[in-house]
Amino acid sequence: MSMTDATLRAEYGAAVERMAGRALAALRGGEGAGAWSWPLSRAELAAVRVLGADLFAPHLTGALPWDDAPADAVAEACRIFPPRPEDDPVTAWHDWAARALAARTGTAVAGPTAGAPPEPPPPARTPAPEADGWHQLAAAAARLAPMALPAFDSPLHRTVRAHPLAVARGTVRAMLRRDYRTAARLTRWLAWLHHTRTPVALEIAPLLTRLKQVGGDSARTALDLAVAEHLVQAHPEGR
Repeated sequence: MSMTDATLRAEYGAAVERMAGRALAALRGGEGAGAWSWPLSRAELAAVRVLGADLFAPHLTGALPWDDAPADAVAEACRIFPPRPEDDPVTAWHDWAARALAARTGTAVAGPTAGAPPEPPPPARTPAPEADGWHQLAAAAARLAPMALPAFDSPLHRTVRAHPLAVARGTVRAMLRRDYRTAARLTRWLAWLHHTRTPVALEIAPLLTRLKQVGGDSARTALDLAVAEHLVQAHPEGR
C-alpha cells in the first residue's frame, strides 16, 4: 500500500467515524447533532456510502424529524461513488437500503432507480442459511447491521426473522473470538428481532452491558449498541 493510499484510507475512515458520531449524538439528543454542513467533502460522501441506512437511524427511532438532508447526501454520494453491477449481493442490499430510505422523502437518488423507490435485489440473492450454513447468514447480517432499524422491513429482514438461531449462533461465536465489532452488529439484529417480538435464544441486556465494556471507542460500534438499546427499550417486557 502506498503512502497516498494509506493517507486516503485514514482520511475516509476518520470521516466514517465522524459521521457515525453525528448520528449517535442525534440519537442521544445532542444539541445541534442533526445539522449537516454543506457541501460534503469527498471523504464525507464516501462515509455516506459506508454508513448507508444508518444515516436514517435518528429519524426512524424518532430522535429527529424526517427531512431531506440525509436523502440528499445519499443521492450525492451515489452520484460520486455509484453502486456497481458487479458488487456482491451483500453490498447490493446495503446500497438498496440507503436508497429505499432516501426515497421515503421523495428525493431523487442517483442511479437507474432515480426518482422512485428502488426495487430490492432479486430474492434469490438474499443471504439465506443452509442446514449447516448458519454462519453464512450471520456473516451477511453482521455486514448489514445498518438495516436493523425500526419501521424498516424487506425480504432480508424476513430471512433474518425466519432464522433467529443463526444470528444467535453468530453472536456467540463472535463473543468467543473476541470479535466485539461483529458481536455488536449481530446483537443489534437480536435487538431488532426482539423489537419484532421474535423469540431469540440469548439474553440481550447482558450482551449490551458487556459490549459497552469491551467494544472499544469506535463511534460505529457505539451507534450499533445505541440502536440496539432503543430497539430493546421499545419492547422491554420480552427477552
